[in-house]
Amino acid sequence: MSRKICVVTGTRAEYGLLRWVMEGIRERPALELQLIVTGMHLSPEFGLTYREIEKDGFHIDRKVEMLLSSDTSTGLAKSMGVGLIGFGDALEQLKPDLMLILGDRFEIFSAVAAAMVAQVPVAHLHGGEATEGLIDEAIRHSITKMSHLHFVAADEYRRRVIQLGESPERVFLVGALGIDSIKKLRLLDRNALEELIGFKFGHRNLLVTYHPVTLESGTSRQSMEALLAALDDLEDTNVIFTMPNADTDGRMFFEMIGDFVKKHPNSRAYTSLGQVKYFSCMQQVDGVVGNSSSGLIEAPIFKKGTVNIGDRQGGRLKASSVIDCKPDQADITAALQRLFSPGFQAKLKTTKNLYGEGGSSAKVVETISTISLENILKKRFYDLGQE
Repeated sequence: MSRKICVVTGTRAEYGLLRWVMEGIRERPALELQLIVTGMHLSPEFGLTYREIEKDGFHIDRKVEMLLSSDTSTGLAKSMGVGLIGFGDALEQLKPDLMLILGDRFEIFSAVAAAMVAQVPVAHLHGGEATEGLIDEAIRHSITKMSHLHFVAADEYRRRVIQLGESPERVFLVGALGIDSIKKLRLLDRNALEELIGFKFGHRNLLVTYHPVTLESGTSRQSMEALLAALDDLEDTNVIFTMPNADTDGRMFFEMIGDFVKKHPNSRAYTSLGQVKYFSCMQQVDGVVGNSSSGLIEAPIFKKGTVNIGDRQGGRLKASSVIDCKPDQADITAALQRLFSPGFQAKLKTTKNLYGEGGSSAKVVETISTISLENILKKRFYDLGQE
């Protein structure tokens, strides 16, 4: 009998990282892929990106609606409650042998909480990482404690998961999944990309993704105004924005970016580019700006510099290509000047990626195919120094 692996995805970026794991599961005779789609994938506001999953040939077994029409903290809490109900029903119907999830978002927390009470073991990807400016930090570590298998991107993250009391035998160092996506996808050249996205690259180009910092109160507008003001001061620079996730204050960012684009014909905003277009843009631009993890994990693979703004990614491993700055106009401007400087651009050629060399997806699939799940639900807290 094949082992049923239930993959849950709630965002466009997360699906892009999971895709090759899903492909590997589907190709294994010993495994049966089940797919639950939720969150932003099902929202018209975020582009109904579940359609992209279907275009890639995947069958969606269940859709769990949970996003309410709100980006307030109250709305997100209610969304988590709605999601918990939906995942409870879905797991009762699908009866998977293992749930596979990635990351740290509130949608995934609801899925894992439902799996815990349904006695479905959980395999967690990209645990042990730190994002000190986000509620995702606590969510990620909470998911670690509710999970039974752990696939991490770096040795430092492996040690952190073990520090949380997880058995070393259940923590697997596989590297970052995004590297597989870059190596497996056929990226577009500049001409094809320009035609597809309706954007003309200029003398200098930036890819900007800036999300709200969810552990700060009342700073979102101020920080976005600072970023937009710094971009406004640039000359001969075209800007590609990708819109933020469904987080607190996300709609305010949508409106501010929209207003900026209306006034600047050299800029364009996209709700969802998808992996091929997003990484193709990253390959073509002069640098990445904002506070997305892609600037730290994937941009170094392209030897591209990153201006990392604020504390959202505080605690993550960072290559020499990353320039940290405060979320104020003067500091962002100084960071952009450094990004474009000939000396910094020259040093990018020696950038070392800190998240592995690829092959992560195959390692995950091999482990979940062969590891015993007998008595896996009963965990013993692993104390540091334990023999």
